[in-house]
Amino acid sequence: MSKPPVHAFFVGRAVAEALYEQLESAATNAFSELGKFDAEQRERLRQFTDRVVERANRAADEAMQTRTGTATTSSTTIQDIHPADLQVTIDELRAEVALVRSELQRYRSSLP
Repeated sequence: MSKPPVHAFFVGRAVAEALYEQLESAATNAFSELGKFDAEQRERLRQFTDRVVERANRAADEAMQTRTGTATTSSTTIQDIHPADLQVTIDELRAEVALVRSELQRYRSSLP
Protein backbone atom coordinates (compact mmCIF):
# COMPACT_ATOMS: atom_id res chain seq x y z
CA MET A 1 0.00 0.00 0.00
CA SER A 2 1.56 3.15 -1.18
CA LYS A 3 -1.18 5.54 -0.12
CA PRO A 4 -1.38 6.23 3.62
CA PRO A 5 -5.08 7.31 3.63
CA VAL A 6 -6.11 4.03 1.97
CA HIS A 7 -4.00 2.09 4.45
CA ALA A 8 -5.50 4.04 7.37
CA PHE A 9 -9.00 3.23 6.07
CA PHE A 10 -8.31 -0.52 6.07
CA VAL A 11 -6.64 -0.37 9.48
CA GLY A 12 -9.66 1.52 10.87
CA ARG A 13 -12.02 -0.97 9.28
CA ALA A 14 -10.09 -3.91 10.79
CA VAL A 15 -10.12 -2.24 14.23
CA ALA A 16 -13.87 -1.64 13.96
CA GLU A 17 -14.52 -5.28 12.99
CA ALA A 18 -12.34 -6.53 15.85
CA LEU A 19 -14.13 -4.27 18.34
CA TYR A 20 -17.50 -5.42 17.02
CA GLU A 21 -16.47 -9.07 17.48
CA GLN A 22 -15.30 -8.34 21.04
CA LEU A 23 -18.53 -6.52 21.83
CA GLU A 24 -20.59 -9.33 20.35
CA SER A 25 -18.67 -11.91 22.39
CA ALA A 26 -19.03 -9.90 25.60
CA ALA A 27 -22.76 -9.37 25.04
CA THR A 28 -23.28 -13.06 24.27
CA ASN A 29 -21.43 -14.09 27.43
CA ALA A 30 -23.33 -11.55 29.53
CA PHE A 31 -26.72 -12.75 28.26
CA SER A 32 -25.64 -16.35 28.76
CA GLU A 33 -24.65 -15.65 32.38
CA LEU A 34 -27.88 -13.74 32.93
CA GLY A 35 -29.86 -16.70 31.61
CA LYS A 36 -27.97 -19.10 33.88
CA PHE A 37 -28.52 -16.82 36.86
CA ASP A 38 -32.25 -16.55 36.10
CA ALA A 39 -32.58 -20.32 35.75
CA GLU A 40 -30.71 -20.92 39.02
CA GLN A 41 -32.88 -18.40 40.87
CA ARG A 42 -36.06 -19.96 39.51
CA GLU A 43 -34.84 -23.40 40.59
CA ARG A 44 -33.95 -22.12 44.07
CA LEU A 45 -37.36 -20.49 44.37
CA ARG A 46 -39.06 -23.72 43.28
CA GLN A 47 -37.05 -25.73 45.82
CA PHE A 48 -37.82 -23.21 48.55
CA THR A 49 -41.52 -23.34 47.71
CA ASP A 50 -41.45 -27.14 47.77
CA ARG A 51 -39.76 -27.13 51.19
CA VAL A 52 -42.29 -24.66 52.58
CA VAL A 53 -45.25 -26.66 51.28
CA GLU A 54 -43.71 -29.87 52.62
CA ARG A 55 -43.23 -28.31 56.07
CA ALA A 56 -46.77 -26.96 56.05
CA ASN A 57 -48.15 -30.38 55.12
CA ARG A 58 -46.06 -32.03 57.81
CA ALA A 59 -47.24 -29.52 60.42
CA ALA A 60 -50.86 -30.00 59.37
CA ASP A 61 -50.48 -33.78 59.59
CA GLU A 62 -48.91 -33.50 63.04
CA ALA A 63 -51.69 -31.18 64.17
CA MET A 64 -54.31 -33.61 62.93
CA GLN A 65 -52.54 -36.49 64.66
CA THR A 66 -52.40 -34.53 67.89
CA ARG A 67 -56.04 -33.44 67.60
CA THR A 68 -57.50 -36.82 66.72
CA GLY A 69 -55.00 -38.98 68.55
CA THR A 70 -54.71 -41.22 65.52
CA ALA A 71 -52.13 -41.47 62.81
CA THR A 72 -53.02 -39.84 59.53
CA THR A 73 -51.26 -40.10 56.27
CA SER A 74 -50.52 -37.37 53.77
CA SER A 75 -52.82 -39.16 51.31
CA THR A 76 -55.87 -38.37 53.48
CA THR A 77 -58.25 -36.16 51.55
CA ILE A 78 -61.43 -34.28 52.32
CA GLN A 79 -63.48 -37.11 50.78
CA ASP A 80 -62.02 -39.56 53.34
CA ILE A 81 -63.51 -37.57 56.24
CA HIS A 82 -67.10 -38.40 57.05
CA PRO A 83 -69.52 -35.44 57.30
CA ALA A 84 -70.32 -36.26 60.94
CA ASP A 85 -66.60 -36.20 61.83
CA LEU A 86 -66.20 -32.96 59.95
CA GLN A 87 -69.11 -31.37 61.80
CA VAL A 88 -67.68 -32.50 65.14
CA THR A 89 -64.32 -30.97 64.21
CA ILE A 90 -65.98 -27.71 63.18
CA ASP A 91 -67.95 -27.59 66.43
CA GLU A 92 -64.80 -28.21 68.47
CA LEU A 93 -62.98 -25.46 66.62
CA ARG A 94 -65.86 -23.04 67.19
CA ALA A 95 -65.84 -23.88 70.89
CA GLU A 96 -62.10 -23.25 71.08
CA VAL A 97 -62.46 -19.92 69.28
CA ALA A 98 -65.22 -18.90 71.70
CA LEU A 99 -63.02 -19.88 74.65
CA VAL A 100 -60.08 -17.90 73.31
CA ARG A 101 -62.29 -14.87 72.69
CA SER A 102 -63.66 -14.96 76.23
CA GLU A 103 -60.17 -15.31 77.67
CA LEU A 104 -59.00 -12.39 75.53
CA GLN A 105 -61.91 -10.22 76.69
CA ARG A 106 -61.20 -11.13 80.30
CA TYR A 107 -57.52 -10.26 79.83
CA ARG A 108 -58.34 -6.94 78.18
CA SER A 109 -60.78 -6.01 80.93
CA SER A 110 -58.15 -6.70 83.58
CA LEU A 111 -55.69 -4.22 82.02
CA PRO A 112 -55.56 -0.80 83.73
